[in-house]
Amino acid sequence: MIRSDVPHAARIWNYWMGGKDNYEVDRVAGDAVAEVYPDIVTMAKQSRQFLIRAVSFLAGELGMHQFLDIGTGLPTMQNTHEIAQRIVPESRIVYVDNDPLVLAHARALLVNTTPEGVTTYVDADLHDPDLIIADARNVLDFTKPIVVMFMGVLGYVADFDELRSIIARVMAAVPSGSYLVAWDGSNTGEAINEGGEKLAETGAIPYNLRSLQELGRYFEGLEFVDPGLASITLWRADPAEVGDAKPIDAYGAVARKP
Repeated sequence: MIRSDVPHAARIWNYWMGGKDNYEVDRVAGDAVAEVYPDIVTMAKQSRQFLIRAVSFLAGELGMHQFLDIGTGLPTMQNTHEIAQRIVPESRIVYVDNDPLVLAHARALLVNTTPEGVTTYVDADLHDPDLIIADARNVLDFTKPIVVMFMGVLGYVADFDELRSIIARVMAAVPSGSYLVAWDGSNTGEAINEGGEKLAETGAIPYNLRSLQELGRYFEGLEFVDPGLASITLWRADPAEVGDAKPIDAYGAVARKP
């Protein structure tokens, strides 16, 4: 059931990104957070730029053509399959989410951009990696490298040990040469911490901010791609585009499974 009277995480994020798939209750919640942490709007928009750069790098420079995007959220511009299939037309992308609103949009919008490619979605909970893997096997070849993506969603897992277990179980299922791409908000500033508290006060699902040390532990046992863990505004950004860009309280990385 899709509720329009309760703030919804994906719709709030959509509002911050400048989208139209949100309700008044989401805009009120989003404004409450932005009032104390204005950089949240920058974070939302820059998170998509980080995704674009990461997928472009993996498909373009490394030739990766299998992507497992877990917790995809509402489709927006430049989704994973659009970027990957534009570069490698035969790319296979599996999106994972269990939110009825997200799935409704996925059915309508997440369709192949090339005849050779495959784009599909799995109705599964982030907290159930075994189900995710089982369903993804119907589309992805787990004997060949896969890009696993957790883009700003692991903050919704309250327990850090459970979070580490989710990542470890998914990465254990993919072969050597696979990659993990992840980013999350960090508790590196007073304003963002206050923003997190405001979000919880609105009735939306709380988002758990992590320390840089904890964010680094997402990638334990993996080999970082240069520049390692970095602010999403700066990770492999084109020097001409960086300009006055500054680090924000969101860090991400790409790392390879040996």
